[in-house]
Amino acid sequence: MSVTLDGDKSGSVPDRMNRSSSAPTGSLTGRLPDRARRLFGGPRPDSVPALVGTACAFIGLIDIAAGVFPRFRHSRMHTLAEVLPGALGPFAAALALSAGVLLLLLAHGLKRRKRRAWRAAVILLPAGAVAQFGYRHSVLGAVFSLTLLALLVWHRGEFAALPDPRSRWRALANFVLMGAGSIGLGLVIVSVHPRRTVGNPSLTDRLEHVLYGLFGLEGPVEYSGSVDWTVGYSLGALGLLTALTTIYLAFRPEHPAARLTEEDERRLRALLDRHGARDSLGHFALRRDKGVVFSPSGKAAVCYRVVSGVMLASGDPIGDVEAWPGAIERFMDEAKSHSWTPAVMGCSETGGEVWTRETGLDALELGDEAVVDVPDFSLHGRAMRNVRQMVKRIERAGYETRVRRVRDLSDGELERVRRAADDWRGTDTERGFSMALGRIGDPADGDSVIATAHKPGDETPGPYGDLKAVLHFVPWGTDGMSLDLMRRDRSADPGMNELLIVAALHAAPHLGVVRVSLNFAMFRSALARGERLGAGPVLRCWRGLLVFLSRWFQIESLYKFNAKFQPRWEPRYVIFRSTGDLPRIGFAAMQAEGFVTLALPRPLRRLGSGGRDHRDRPGSHPNARTPSDHEIRTA
Repeated sequence: MSVTLDGDKSGSVPDRMNRSSSAPTGSLTGRLPDRARRLFGGPRPDSVPALVGTACAFIGLIDIAAGVFPRFRHSRMHTLAEVLPGALGPFAAALALSAGVLLLLLAHGLKRRKRRAWRAAVILLPAGAVAQFGYRHSVLGAVFSLTLLALLVWHRGEFAALPDPRSRWRALANFVLMGAGSIGLGLVIVSVHPRRTVGNPSLTDRLEHVLYGLFGLEGPVEYSGSVDWTVGYSLGALGLLTALTTIYLAFRPEHPAARLTEEDERRLRALLDRHGARDSLGHFALRRDKGVVFSPSGKAAVCYRVVSGVMLASGDPIGDVEAWPGAIERFMDEAKSHSWTPAVMGCSETGGEVWTRETGLDALELGDEAVVDVPDFSLHGRAMRNVRQMVKRIERAGYETRVRRVRDLSDGELERVRRAADDWRGTDTERGFSMALGRIGDPADGDSVIATAHKPGDETPGPYGDLKAVLHFVPWGTDGMSLDLMRRDRSADPGMNELLIVAALHAAPHLGVVRVSLNFAMFRSALARGERLGAGPVLRCWRGLLVFLSRWFQIESLYKFNAKFQPRWEPRYVIFRSTGDLPRIGFAAMQAEGFVTLALPRPLRRLGSGGRDHRDRPGSHPNARTPSDHEIRTA
């Protein structure tokens, strides 16, 4: 899905964002003078969503407590109980419980300025106020809810964000999570009335009572007085709430995540043909599970994916540098319209300067990319002794290498390489986003390079014959290539990756390649400076932490593997809005790269994909176990 708009807008992106924040459409306080707003003591309009979201979560907890705990009331208001109808208590308890649960669910959407969350909160807050006043007889709680309602209505223009991409699988997730939460909360409701319980019911009896109550039926636990009605209505409300939210999510319109269309890919390839030599990550923008926004002139584009509310771009914008600001502007406008958190992973220094200048975002060095200049590469010299000895040993063991363009391989050989690379992936979850293409042998990627290792005459050939390892490179302009994936047969001798990298570098001149981008090493400079003589205690502690984390994320081993080939290091940066966004951006990046998976169980994934296993989906980075077995571009 692409977003293309014609015409230029005056003013920079930060100016437009500041103007839109200070005077949003439909916000009454946005039109008040600053002096008047200070006089009345109202909050800044741009701070209202976060304030309201936090307050709604607080009110939701109060409503839940009001519906669950019979003693959660103000003793001075007990006299009102004589005036209110007797049946209002049980009904109000169930209403307070339902409103509280929904307000908790809506709090995050309100913080993200979602319009639908605002509409639901405007309906729920009056209901919660009535329930608190009717059941707890709390004037203070009701006034608090109505005050928050007035704040929502007054600042309604701040809540205009469009929905996120979604699918109907969220209905199943909602049913599982809401069902589990309802059972847990129901057990609390059944157990908080020990003095009104007839007999001493066991945990099994109480659980059975909860399950019956969620369906509106009577269970085995008996209560004295009106408590039986209160518990029954509350459990029925939880069951009804679970059913209604699941039905709503199942039948609401789908908003699938953005994907590259054929027209988008054609336009991106045209830009890469003219400007692809600028960034080694440019070709990875052609992943078909990314969306794209183009500049008004169509001369530049930014590719992205939305993960957990983070609009995550990777690498530099594609196209003419002079048109980058237009594409960046469209990217920021799209993020603002959906209230997504904008972020960029792995941009170059030039790209970082443009991003920070045009958007007012900040930058942090993320690591370094290893780039080998082919004319300067040689296996001679003391620095290359380890690589040289390993390559010679592998060659003496009878291994051969072949380095060819994808278009030069036959269909049968391409299929064998694809199946082998898929089978040799080291993890159950596919990995890759910023430095992975997600496919091998596509007819449109004929300029890509495949390096393969073979062992003719092997006494115990595997299912793929003498094929033992595969490296896949994507084009980097017309005179470069960038490493995409590394896969090898686990039964092969160690050193396959070193052998194929050296073979690719030796074959590069015949392919017209003068520079090769290898792996990306996170925090490489910190590791290098921390082990030098005279490094300070802070730097040494930081390096020690990175070494410790390398047990799981291959930070140090990846750096040392890259350093074997004596590359030059090109810094890469992460672009972010505020320091508080970094944990969220980091978590989203780990999800995009495949290090964290929030997915349904495998049988359900197979069902949802029409029987296809996870190996059929885009992505390529497996997990590596040792530096020699390294199979990922990012750690």
